Amino acid sequence: MPLIHASCVVVGGAGVLIRGPSGAGKSDLALRLIDGGGILVADDYCEAEALAGRLVVRAPPAIAGKLEVRGFGIVELPHVPSTTIGLIVDLVPHAEVERLPDPKKDGALSDVIEGVRLARLRLDPTHAAATAKVRLALKTTPREMS
Repeated sequence: MPLIHASCVVVGGAGVLIRGPSGAGKSDLALRLIDGGGILVADDYCEAEALAGRLVVRAPPAIAGKLEVRGFGIVELPHVPSTTIGLIVDLVPHAEVERLPDPKKDGALSDVIEGVRLARLRLDPTHAAATAKVRLALKTTPREMS
């Protein structure tokens, strides 16, 4: 099963796959989503598998239930073993977030992982409204994209 460098949290029943380079804030955004009622699936690495046209991710066994909190350490948290992804969040610097992404531009609002097309949000994780934007995207974008 392929490994994806990402963290994953279930928010409102849907999996949110948080991607970005090391140090981009994946674990921090995951922690803020968990603090707002989300549930941890995996931190830093996820196993991914396409099943019946959906992307399912789970934590590798060695890191299941563990979240790295910078400046605090690795903590154990309640977690779920797997989830179906409803949204990809790509962490980027503020200058790279398009003010008004063009939905007609290929890849502007979606991406394909393991053959499954998913809604995608490019986000500056340091923005005060980052978690609100994730929740809004989950409410307003289709779970399955063609």
